[in-house]
Amino acid sequence: MTDKRIHAFCDDALGDDDAFGLARRIAAGEVSIAEVAEAAIQRANQVDPVLRGIELATFEQALQAANKPRTGVFAGVPTFVKDNTDLAGLPTNHGSAAVNAHPAKKHGRFARQYLSLGFSVLGKSTLPEFGFNATTEFEGRAPTCNPWNPAHSSGASSGGSAALVAAGVVPVAHANDGGGSIRIPAACCGLVGLKPTRGRLVDGEAARSLPINIIGEGIVSRSVRDQAHFFYGAEQYQPARSLPEVGLVEGPGKRRLRIGLVLDSITGEATCDETRAVVLEVARELEKLGHTVEEMPLPVSPRFADDFAIYWGMLAFLMGKFGKQVVSPDFDASRLDGLSRGLAALYRDNIWKTPAVLWRLRRTRDEYARQFPRYDAVLSPVLAHTTPELGYISPAVPFDELFERLRKYVSFTPLNNTAGSPAISLPMGAAANDLPIGVQLAGAHGGERTLLELAYELEAARPFRRIQAA
Repeated sequence: MTDKRIHAFCDDALGDDDAFGLARRIAAGEVSIAEVAEAAIQRANQVDPVLRGIELATFEQALQAANKPRTGVFAGVPTFVKDNTDLAGLPTNHGSAAVNAHPAKKHGRFARQYLSLGFSVLGKSTLPEFGFNATTEFEGRAPTCNPWNPAHSSGASSGGSAALVAAGVVPVAHANDGGGSIRIPAACCGLVGLKPTRGRLVDGEAARSLPINIIGEGIVSRSVRDQAHFFYGAEQYQPARSLPEVGLVEGPGKRRLRIGLVLDSITGEATCDETRAVVLEVARELEKLGHTVEEMPLPVSPRFADDFAIYWGMLAFLMGKFGKQVVSPDFDASRLDGLSRGLAALYRDNIWKTPAVLWRLRRTRDEYARQFPRYDAVLSPVLAHTTPELGYISPAVPFDELFERLRKYVSFTPLNNTAGSPAISLPMGAAANDLPIGVQLAGAHGGERTLLELAYELEAARPFRRIQAA
């Protein structure tokens, strides 16, 4: 283990099991839900003072509920829920100093599906203000840190969940993704993160209110198996009737696939050398496994990047304008951070473009889908360069500089949000500074099963690095 890595893995009731392995041990009576919860709490107390991934701890409530009977594929497995999702009795503050929320009266729509898998919730995890940033940093409070090196970003917006899972506090945690917010922190923290097809899981309240629903729910995990069992368990609660069933994916598929390769992003910025090298290594590995990999053109116009930026700004503008109505009566727009204020100003300057932007973004689904008669999946980076140090994309950076840095960094993930298509981040390499590098596999609408089969195959061929390994 390097001197910089921060983790809590040890010989306790949690061990180093993934969530499915832990659930099996709980079901077999080898460990109790209370023992597992106590171990996770001890781990949280050990590392979270450094990582700061917990927004709100509910440790006592979790221990009090440990003896209640549970069902579901992850019955008794400890987890955290991201603090943009309502849990009854807890406030939802969205990572923002502008919000002073009252305790929620009931679980949110997606929270009910998530809890149906049997999880033991230990609290809420951190996110940047309203999930707008690609790092879990704040104005006026300390950031969430990356367990591989706490001087670096944990990604965002599900950065708290990713830090806690990577550090071994819990095996999986809730995440959601409106522009890369499952896949980015997974890539930064060496985890697996699958953003599903639009409509695959129950939509949260925010997603249902958007002109174009760009938000996908899910988890970050240390294994592909946990992703597969999560989606299988979620289908038991409510299947997506408009999509083909994922079912239980238990290993690689037999069919050899044609995979498109995209190395540079829609913004025109070249991918950094270290990230490019990892993606090319994965391409060669896929070819060794019998798949066909070939470079392909970008599936949408370069104008997409500007359109997505205006939509991103529109969301910030609407939050500042209607926060009292949609978030909390105590919402105080004067306390929004620099990124939110800058995005809202960007939108005000471009507000007249709204009808055309929405029209083009809605067409993205069909433009994206046209590539899949030829390809079964698309391989690309998750991010255009390696994980930055804390401060590089902090909301305290002057907006014009911050916005340009974000455009160059987060250039591969937003397309799948707008198109509503699935994409998975896999931890397939490392930078010279030891930080993980992720690659993305994107699929056809409804193609989660194909992505999971490919992910299993790559995990077996190139086992993921372990933070606790020497």
